[in-house]
Amino acid sequence: MNDDRIIALYFLRDEEAIRETDRAYGSFCRTLTRRILNSHEDAEETVSDVYVRLWNTIPPTRPLPLKPYIGTVCRNLSFDRYKRSHADKRGGGQLPLVLEELGECIADRNDDEICDRIVFRDAINRFLASLNEKNRIPFVLRYWYVASVAEIAEKLGVSEESVRMSLARTRKKLKRFLTEEEFLYEKE
Repeated sequence: MNDDRIIALYFLRDEEAIRETDRAYGSFCRTLTRRILNSHEDAEETVSDVYVRLWNTIPPTRPLPLKPYIGTVCRNLSFDRYKRSHADKRGGGQLPLVLEELGECIADRNDDEICDRIVFRDAINRFLASLNEKNRIPFVLRYWYVASVAEIAEKLGVSEESVRMSLARTRKKLKRFLTEEEFLYEKE
């Protein structure tokens, strides 16, 4: 079933919308939440929360395409659950590594302050648009989808070292970009 028909089911308040969403995007949601939460049980609960959130936000929202909207809801709920369950400790999985890697680019600001700012989001979108596909894809896979370096290397058919180097160079470019955009200031 295509996105238009799934959204139409939500607007009709037909519970089939949830089943069709799960059929079309359930695997995507489970993979994303497991990468962030590193727990099958927490991932399943979060995916259920995603469907509740979709039910409560569609309508009035009519998100087309649907997948990025679902991905955003899924990531936000997964990060919220991660923060709650790791308030006093750091857990396993890729998320601590991903946050540590990005920390060198955004360490001077409070994460919540940055993530909530529309200006910052727009700057990141401009940065991503400035990258060629060869650098943008591994960066998005790592820092949006929280994929491991090994998963990225396998998906792209390159070595893990190649992925690590690409990510390191792109983080360096991001840091330079954020400094030029005055989100970061060089330490003297």
